[in-house]
Amino acid sequence: MMRENNKRAAKIILWIVLIFVAIIQLFPLIWLVDFSLGSSNEMFTNGLLIIPRKIRWDNYVKAFVDGNFLHYLRNSVLINTLAVILVVVISIMAAFACVRMRWKLSGLVSTMLVMGMMIPIHATLLPNYKIYNMLHLTDTIWALLIPYVAFSLPQGMFLMTGFIQSVPKELEEAAVMDGCGIYRIVFQIVTPLLKPSIATVAIMTFLNNWNEFMMASTYLSTPAWKTLPFSVLEFTGEYSSNYAVQFAVMALTAAPAVIVYIILNKHITKGVAMGAIKG
Repeated sequence: MMRENNKRAAKIILWIVLIFVAIIQLFPLIWLVDFSLGSSNEMFTNGLLIIPRKIRWDNYVKAFVDGNFLHYLRNSVLINTLAVILVVVISIMAAFACVRMRWKLSGLVSTMLVMGMMIPIHATLLPNYKIYNMLHLTDTIWALLIPYVAFSLPQGMFLMTGFIQSVPKELEEAAVMDGCGIYRIVFQIVTPLLKPSIATVAIMTFLNNWNEFMMASTYLSTPAWKTLPFSVLEFTGEYSSNYAVQFAVMALTAAPAVIVYIILNKHITKGVAMGAIKG
């Protein structure tokens, strides 16, 4: 009886802690939406949150129309979609090559790829800018697509490696006996078994790159390929005194990533957990 009470008390404490942490995590977003629906003058009132005297949907209309939102949204969706596809495909191929194929440098190559997770983005900004400038890649889609893929690959490789190690080798041996080539084995035999890992890598790549700003502000100077996070900075300058519109822009920018996470967070948790167990 005492043990059951202790377990129940531990669960209650755990739930209280988790709810407290969730509130802390969600409060900035709640605050952002709250003040984006009011007027700029109401921002300076007392209290952490406000009840707008009048809900100002026109803040979102200004953010959507005047901020050229659809143009920046198109760029973000296109660049992130291409990055996700490339990261998933290259991660599968690289992980399979390092796990299944017997060659002398497989361990070294795998280690070097995974070590990419420890390289800070800031350390690569200036060297990459000079290289892109020499190759005339600045202000093009490649200026963002190349580093987005490069910085997402180590994480994708790490997750894919654990899953591929769990795939029975007998399946691949049977496919070889039936006359399947290496690409058919990878993409028709192994890849369908990696759905949880593919979903995890795709979602995490999307979320990590969606809100990226440092590389976008370094490699892009024209509006042709600017993404949503960059549009926030431009709106700040245009509406420097209209804080409510700025908050509306930030809320619109964050909304797609939040929606994707809410819908697919189960896949992230399941994929990471299964990858850790199997790896």
